[in-house]
Order: sequence, then C-alpha cells, then structure tokens
Amino acid sequence: MLPNLEEILQKFEEIEARLAAPDAFSDPEAYKNLLKEHHRLTPLVEVYRRLRSAEAEMGELELLASDSDPELAEVARLEMSERRSEMEALTEELRMLLVPRDEDDDKSVIMEIRAGAGGEEAALFAADLYRMYRMYADSHGLSFEPLGANETELGGFREVTVRIDGEGAYARFKFESGVHRVQRVPATESQGRIQTSTVTVAVLPEAEDVEIEISPSELSIETAKSSGAGGQHINKTESAVRILHIPTGIVVFCQTQRSQLQNKEAALRMLRTKLYDIRRRERDERRAADRKSQVGTGDRSEKIRTYNYPQGRITDHRIGFSVYSLDAFMNGSIDTMIDALTAADTAERMKKQQI
Repeated sequence: MLPNLEEILQKFEEIEARLAAPDAFSDPEAYKNLLKEHHRLTPLVEVYRRLRSAEAEMGELELLASDSDPELAEVARLEMSERRSEMEALTEELRMLLVPRDEDDDKSVIMEIRAGAGGEEAALFAADLYRMYRMYADSHGLSFEPLGANETELGGFREVTVRIDGEGAYARFKFESGVHRVQRVPATESQGRIQTSTVTVAVLPEAEDVEIEISPSELSIETAKSSGAGGQHINKTESAVRILHIPTGIVVFCQTQRSQLQNKEAALRMLRTKLYDIRRRERDERRAADRKSQVGTGDRSEKIRTYNYPQGRITDHRIGFSVYSLDAFMNGSIDTMIDALTAADTAERMKKQQI
C-alpha cells in the first residue's frame, strides 16, 4: 500500500513556496533544513508527477479505445498497454523511494582500515583498499582526507584512518564495514604460493558537534612529534595529538595536519564519531529485528568479501554477488557492487515494512 502521495506533494509545494519567500534567509538554520527536506522529497515528487501524468493519459486513451472508429480504437488500445507498463514501473519506483532512508546516509564518514591476519601482505592489501576507496571517492566528487596512518617499510598500512566528506558519503560507503579477505601471491612470496590475508574496515558516520557533547574533564590530551613523510615540520614540532576519553577508554591519534590545533580538532572529530557509533549501535540493538533484515550489520568481525586474484573475482558473501573485473574494481570502479548491496538492502526493508 502506498501512502497518501497527494499529501507529500502538497508538503513539497509548501516547502518550495517557503524557500521562494522574501524572508527565507532570515533564519539560516531553518532555510538549511528546508533545503534538505526539499532535496529529500524531490525524487519522490518527480516520479509521482510522472505517474499522475501517465494516469491522466490512460483516462484519455480509455475514452478513445471505445471510439466508433475501429482503427483509432486499436491504436488507443496499443498505447494503453504501453502506459500500463509505464505506470507499473513508476509505481515500483515509488515503492523503492518510499523506503525510509538511514538517518545517517548524508553524513560524512570516518573510515578505519586495519591489517588483520597475514602480516606484511595484509598491510599491503590494506594499502590497496585505501587506494581503491580514494579513487572511488574521487570519481564521485567526495573529499578523501587522511587523518592518521601507521605505515610499514614496504608501503603498506598496519592501520590508516580517513575522513570522507560529500553528499551521501555514508550511503555510498556504509556496506564496506567488515572483514575483507584477499587470496593472491604476495609480493614477498618467492615460490609463487597463494596466501590468504585479511583486512578489517570500519565505516562510521561522522557525528556533528550538537549530537555528541564532550566535557573537557573527560579528556586526557597528549602531544608528540609527528613521524613519517610530510615536510620539514615533521619531528621538529609537537604537532601530533593523542586524546584519551577517560569514561570509555577510547584513544584517538592524529598527526596529518600542519598544526597541533588542526590535529586536535581532527582527533576530536574522530572521538565524537566513535562515541556516536556506540550510541548508534545501542540504538540498533534495540531495533534488532530491523537490523536482521538489512544487508550489512556493520560487525567488524563479519567476513563480507573475498578478493580472489588468480580468478580475477570479487565476491560479496552477504548477497552472493560476484564481479569479474578485479583490476577495474581495485582502481575504484566499485559502483556495481555498491549498487547491488544497496538494492538488496532496499528490497529487504521493503519486505519488512510491506511497502
């Protein structure tokens, strides 16, 4: 059953009128919220208007189909068949658009990539995933900002943290949380034997300042000299910042910014995001039935995907979906996988809510 779409259309038109009002900018926060709601409703309203137009045409064709002219009536009946198919497709599209979005979909992302089992090979694959996600973000106009990294001598990452910002960042990356397994001959292997290694990816929606308040008394802040590549200031000034959140024991570290103040701000963003993630997981546990219907639980111990280099195949185990273009995939062309995961998640939630 579809909800009252006329009410949604009326709400949309009211928002448009308020946005066009002379005093629309008098309250910047209210204006921002109106724009956000307008953006959210636009795809739904556009499809509904197309459906209404098709329904109106169908009514006209039904009249023509009963015309005394047999040729005209036959043409009308043929067009009615086309309109009927169009209306069915538009109705299905509306059903998908009516599935409530994750309230975090438009948030920025804090992504943590950590080498798991496999030693240096796992660290090298962590670097490969980092590059893959950077190229994917670039292709969609999303910013990709490194916040901290622990590199190996061979160019891998024991761990690396990045911030991804832009429209729909969390919606694009949220299904990447979990264990990524790689099967290939490592660069460090001299006898050509295939090794299986793992990398853990965590994707967290970034918390805004108003969502998570942190008291200064809850923090223990230390500074240190930055290490690694990055310019002459490295190892000369204590610009790196390490913050301990005393109540939870969470530790965050940032050294990639040019100043101590910038590193502190970035570290606090990371801390707020981790605290928000705890709150979000508690909320999701209370909605356990809904979570079970979704494609990704975000569980960092869940093996979600295998990258099989000998066969050139990437398989996502949650939906049993495989892609056979590994080189392109590792160069950031992962839309096919992301779209399949999004579609599967939407279909499951549609069943759950009986839309």
